[in-house]
Amino acid sequence: MRFEERIHKFEYKLNDTDDQIIEYIMRNKQGFVHQSIQAIAANLFTVPNTITRLSKKLGYDGFSHMKNSLKEELDVTTIQEKESSFLHIQKTFELIDQEMIEAAAKMIHDAKHVLFFAVGDTANFCEMIVRNLRVVGKIAEFYHHRHEMVRTLNEYTKHDVLFLISLTGETQQVLEMAELAKTRQIPIISLTHFSRNSLQQAAEINLYCDAPKKMKNGYNITDRTPVMIILQTLSQYYWEHY
Repeated sequence: MRFEERIHKFEYKLNDTDDQIIEYIMRNKQGFVHQSIQAIAANLFTVPNTITRLSKKLGYDGFSHMKNSLKEELDVTTIQEKESSFLHIQKTFELIDQEMIEAAAKMIHDAKHVLFFAVGDTANFCEMIVRNLRVVGKIAEFYHHRHEMVRTLNEYTKHDVLFLISLTGETQQVLEMAELAKTRQIPIISLTHFSRNSLQQAAEINLYCDAPKKMKNGYNITDRTPVMIILQTLSQYYWEHY
């Protein structure tokens, strides 16, 4: 996973000092990979331990791992990854954040009711996870039709949860449900492709997969296997702990 992607994935862990260090790294990548941790700390008027802590927040083993990974990124002048399901699946496993899986599972467990919503082919995955939760007695619902969703959301409260899936994070019907949930203070869990989007900004907990939009002959042929991986990971954790 590239440095910028790690920043996005773990941004909820970062503080103002971390942001300053990241800004320094982004401005000085070429020089950064040749500097010692002591020199970098001096330039930033901080201490080496602060930089080491940041590297671990970003999922590296430590400072050396972060610096060497950045060097490898700079050494690759052109990245030509052939589109394949394997690459999307591999990237999705890298994107799994155990802390977010645990937080989502706890939010679902603590909620009185959980409502799932997606549109198009992705809606099938809502049905899958609703079944998975019902296995252990959790009250979960999914409706295909807008009017049923609106009616149910208007009955929900802040003690319930809305789980929304939209790979682009910009699906209008999904964003409409997010807006209604926000007006009723209903917590939202989102699952989107790994990008900055409107849905993830509306959610309390963001789960990501790697499923970039792909079209062929006017048809949406986006690989949705990564969606199933995230939902199955969440289901497995829920079964084991609740």
